[in-house]
Amino acid sequence: MLLEKPVALVTGASRGIGRSIALQLARDGYTVIIHSRTAQDPSNPTKGPDEVKRAIEEQGGKAVLCASDIATPEGRSRLIDFVDREVGRVDLLVNNAGIEPVSVDILKVKEEDVRHVLDVNLIGPYFITQQITSRMIQWRAAGIIQKGRVVFITSVQAYRTATFGSGYGMSKAALHMAVQQFAARLGEADIPVVEIRPGVIPTDMSLVHKEGIDRKLAEGWAPTRRWGSLEEMANMVSCVGKGVFDYSTGAAIDVSGGMNIFKL
Repeated sequence: MLLEKPVALVTGASRGIGRSIALQLARDGYTVIIHSRTAQDPSNPTKGPDEVKRAIEEQGGKAVLCASDIATPEGRSRLIDFVDREVGRVDLLVNNAGIEPVSVDILKVKEEDVRHVLDVNLIGPYFITQQITSRMIQWRAAGIIQKGRVVFITSVQAYRTATFGSGYGMSKAALHMAVQQFAARLGEADIPVVEIRPGVIPTDMSLVHKEGIDRKLAEGWAPTRRWGSLEEMANMVSCVGKGVFDYSTGAAIDVSGGMNIFKL
């Protein structure tokens, strides 16, 4: 099935930031591939990929579902095969999927826990991007798409240290370099690659730490002293999809209330 509308692939789109991005891109006119690690949980129809698909369709958009674990070669192949077989194009790739590691002191964390975080947060998006952007070049040459674009959702933890759950920051810092490398390679193909770094956004992962985050924000952790919103993240990705940042390939854009500002 070769779709005529532009297509956005959003990994980890069943909840949180990914869900918000998927909804906004559907409003922007994209057919959205809602990727999630697992299929819908029938016992909880109010959350999950099916719920996101329904929400998109209720607002007049179109979406398709693909469940696969991008931490594994088999899961990545399943996603790429789905794109080739069922969709036939990707105009915008949003590497959003990620997990938070077990919050353990860096001196006590287990090797298998770090490896799992790196597989999901780094290795998965790295090789998904390799495969999709190679196809973008071919699709553009064949006149199937006008232009390809790529977004990586990283984190302020790409540059702010945390000694508990340290694997997360390591994965996001490495993704920053992946953005630079892909941007350098894909510039000649006119495929912009942009990094977006969220700060404190209300997701399942962050709300677990709400009390501590509220305290830190009140103490000036971020100059704005507030949480960001899912909509602010989605709007930034929307701008990338509209070409606003096409000449900013390789850029790292903070959506963090100023957490990137270093103060004396």
